[in-house]
Amino acid sequence: MRGAGLVAATAAPAWLTPALAQDQPLRPTPSQTEGPYYPLVLPADSDGDLLRNGAARYAKGQAVWITGTVTDTRGTPLAGGVVEIWQCDQDGHYHHPGDGGRADPAFQGFGQVTLGKDGRYRFRTLKPAPYSGRTPHIHVKIKLDRQELLTTQFYVQGDPGNERDFLWRRLSAEGQVALTRPFVNGPDGLQAQYPVVVQA
Repeated sequence: MRGAGLVAATAAPAWLTPALAQDQPLRPTPSQTEGPYYPLVLPADSDGDLLRNGAARYAKGQAVWITGTVTDTRGTPLAGGVVEIWQCDQDGHYHHPGDGGRADPAFQGFGQVTLGKDGRYRFRTLKPAPYSGRTPHIHVKIKLDRQELLTTQFYVQGDPGNERDFLWRRLSAEGQVALTRPFVNGPDGLQAQYPVVVQA
């Protein structure tokens, strides 16, 4: 299977390491389609905790932390940038009129955080669940001063749906490694780290 051995590796390729930026530019993270379910109107609760929507708590699925850094191709953190994520609930539904309004109201479904000086972001959310014809994934958008720098998708390393997913299979071998990360146990529970490099 194409990419199976590649995605089995847990170490990030050398070009994802910001320390190398002094010697050579970092490769930008691959872009991917926004998809049909980006919110038409941002929800009132749109912080970095997608498992709480107002006073409601979402208890389905597996809670995870999604973390990482956003830098430019020189390895400079994108301070002041905004990271947005959106995804379906455990039953495969988005908070979007195009999905028939079937999403669980306790799941926030969309979140955004502002990057600090170190370019780090952190979200509390649901381990991606599959929905109609797609492998589990999280949609991601990076913005700076109202300018959209990147739209892409994060994938789960080792998920059997990846090899059947038309968007995942369109990625180069390096692109698959960049966007497909392992979920591992950390001090706060299950987590995955997705470093992002943008043209800024």
